[in-house]
Amino acid sequence: MGPTIHDLPDVILSVIVGSVSDTRTRNAVSLVSRKFHALERATRTSLVLRGNARDLLYLIPTCFRAVTHLDLSLLSPWGYPLPDHPLLAHRLRAAFPLVSSLTLYARSPSTLHSLLPQWPLLTHVRLVRWHQRSSNPLLGADISPILEHCPSLSSLDLSAFYYWTEDVPHALQAYPDASSSLTSLDLLTLSLSDGFKASEIRSIAAACPNLARLRLACMFDPSYMGFVADETLLAIAAGCPRLRLLHLVDAQATPTPSTDHRDAADSGITRSGLVDFFAGLPLLEDLTIDVCKNVREAAWALEALHSKCPNLQCLKLGQFQGLCVAPDSQPDGLALCSGLISLSICRSLDLTDMGLIQIGRGCSRLAKFEVQGCNKITVKGVRTLTSLLHRTLAEVSISFCQNLGAVASLRALEPVRHRIQMLHLDCLWDESQDQHSDFVQEQDYLLSFDLNQTLSRQSSDECEYASKAKRCKYSSLDFPNSNSHNHSSGQSSSMNGFCSSSSYNKSWEKLKHLSLWIGVGELLTPLPMTGLDDCPNLEEIRIKVEGDCRGRPKPSQRAFGLSCLACYPRLTKMQLDCSDTIGFALTAPSGQMDLSLWERFFLNGIDSLNLYELDYWPPQDRDVNQRSLTLPGAALIAECPSLRKLFIHGTAHEHFMMFFLKIPNLRDVQLREDYYPAPENDMSTEMRVDSCSRFEDALNSRRIAD
Repeated sequence: MGPTIHDLPDVILSVIVGSVSDTRTRNAVSLVSRKFHALERATRTSLVLRGNARDLLYLIPTCFRAVTHLDLSLLSPWGYPLPDHPLLAHRLRAAFPLVSSLTLYARSPSTLHSLLPQWPLLTHVRLVRWHQRSSNPLLGADISPILEHCPSLSSLDLSAFYYWTEDVPHALQAYPDASSSLTSLDLLTLSLSDGFKASEIRSIAAACPNLARLRLACMFDPSYMGFVADETLLAIAAGCPRLRLLHLVDAQATPTPSTDHRDAADSGITRSGLVDFFAGLPLLEDLTIDVCKNVREAAWALEALHSKCPNLQCLKLGQFQGLCVAPDSQPDGLALCSGLISLSICRSLDLTDMGLIQIGRGCSRLAKFEVQGCNKITVKGVRTLTSLLHRTLAEVSISFCQNLGAVASLRALEPVRHRIQMLHLDCLWDESQDQHSDFVQEQDYLLSFDLNQTLSRQSSDECEYASKAKRCKYSSLDFPNSNSHNHSSGQSSSMNGFCSSSSYNKSWEKLKHLSLWIGVGELLTPLPMTGLDDCPNLEEIRIKVEGDCRGRPKPSQRAFGLSCLACYPRLTKMQLDCSDTIGFALTAPSGQMDLSLWERFFLNGIDSLNLYELDYWPPQDRDVNQRSLTLPGAALIAECPSLRKLFIHGTAHEHFMMFFLKIPNLRDVQLREDYYPAPENDMSTEMRVDSCSRFEDALNSRRIAD
């Protein structure tokens, strides 16, 4: 027998095994032989502990000595504090001595005081909590232990941690040395009713002068005292001049289809203030400013952004008006940011098709493009933009745009459908399917503007994409960037006549992730008929269902339409998010459906899918703060024979959970109360610790083929 892989030196094998990042693949590698098992355990650097917290003291794995990133936030029962045992912290330290990054569900400061001293070399801490803040009267009591026990801390993430905004400045000011060493601070917690006020942001910027990454939930509304304006932005730039990533987001800025921003007041941010702000952050690479009020005449400030921040690659603007002032002339405003590879435009009320065309011409490197709540753009402008970006664009999101339903959006993306890897659409079926017959007429728009002016800077191939519906006389155009060979080939390929839509590839061959928004009561069934029927590599889909069920009539169909997703052969992972579907939990008036009947409607047909992993957010009754799995929902999920991982983002009765034991290969199940405020009463059978423990014992006692 010749040499095998086992004959390689252990050093080389360690490098090979260490280069594998996928958890399930690493688990498979460890089953090859004892030697591979030892190498896999010795090279794993990231570990997420699962299982019941009651067994943690006795069943802590001791073979992962090289782990540096440890996640303890997903222990079951989810959301409960770790057992208060004096030996637990010491056993964790002995099992994982090299931990430098820790994720933890911390309901009280006592958990932090117990665990954090065990790893004095921690550089990154991420806290998770959806329960209400503890009754400790001391400001910053939930955050101070991190700064106290972690002298080497450089990154703090509170994006999934509920706190009071006044806690953060107080804790940072109490530990100036630890605060000044921070380089990354994530405070973008959108569960807060109000964001950080101007004075609090100024204190944070002054306490953390070395930040390179900062994410904040801000209050931009001028009708509130302490709103964020020019002075606050300048304080950020003066206090943190080394910022490379900055996200400033107003929690009230999230749009819905019914949101109308036409009469919104102006924010306290002016174009002159933005210019000075950009000048103070020359290292900026990723910028998000998403406000809830209008920022007027932004083009001039965005031209300064291009010159003052030459390294900028990612940009998201919310409710900025006047992005491109004169789209029929030379590029200006946003179109001058030529280095962008990711661009998101939200609620720009005066953005038109001509503005999109100018952005497509100027930002020629875009790989990711998102447009949200822009009601003046149409399929014609988006199609032209995608034509101009047909070589680079890979991720597209179109949402809450009045003229862009599902059919129109997919038609606009035809020039790049062969490249798209991630896609988000709104499932609005207000457009008739026979609009495809108007394809040629709509394409006349692509050349209605001056083609010489618009495409003179593009290659001959780009011109071919942007003028599919015309007889293109390339000899009459000037292409300074194309050589004679490309010019002649382009001419010969299109001079023979009309370029019809059939020349486009009909398959979404690279699409792997699909995200959908749909209103409550609507059907998912028309989705494949819109043009998304051929997605051979689609692996993951997320469906967001939103709306108020109360008062709505009973749906005309018995099923939402999940069975139509069976046409995607490789679809194995689904996130069905009905968390913003509001209804009656137990008190539906006569003649109206309660949430159990709506849940039956949403989940009917899920058994026809070959799903490996399911994340499910049940509908909720906000009046009683209840988001619980109902009997029909549990029974329908239990009919999915291929499920291996199941995460219910809510609560469930114990006897409903027992239905899942009939799924033959189900191995990982968890209830996550990740909504604020998470239920505090543990006496209900929906969230009782003993109930979860009994179900997990029954689940783990089965013999599962791996």
